[in-house]
Amino acid sequence: MTVTLAGIGTALILLGVAVFALGAFGLLRLPDVYSRLSGVTMAGGLGISLILVGVLMHHPTPLNTAKVALAILIQLGTAAVGGNAMARAGYLTHAQRSAATHHDELAEAEIDPEAPTPRTSPAE
Repeated sequence: MTVTLAGIGTALILLGVAVFALGAFGLLRLPDVYSRLSGVTMAGGLGISLILVGVLMHHPTPLNTAKVALAILIQLGTAAVGGNAMARAGYLTHAQRSAATHHDELAEAEIDPEAPTPRTSPAE
């Protein structure tokens, strides 16, 4: 049983490493900041999840399961926030878009991305 779990764990770790390598390749090949950011954050989320689950397969205990679940949850949550912040920074600095990007919804809506979001009161 442990040989099988260790084999599965090793396969998951190698798959996670391959996902990271694919993300690095995308970082070099994708055309603009937004595409690169999307590729890297997706690869980071999936890659670290696969690696952590692979490590868990090598040492499966209830405590390790809880640690891995918490680490994956935190990583996926912070990657989404970080990716959004980096995309916003790219937009605010007028990072050049790819020719495949045909429209800018923020510019079309005439929304000031630097303005604070309006707060509504519970009575409204």
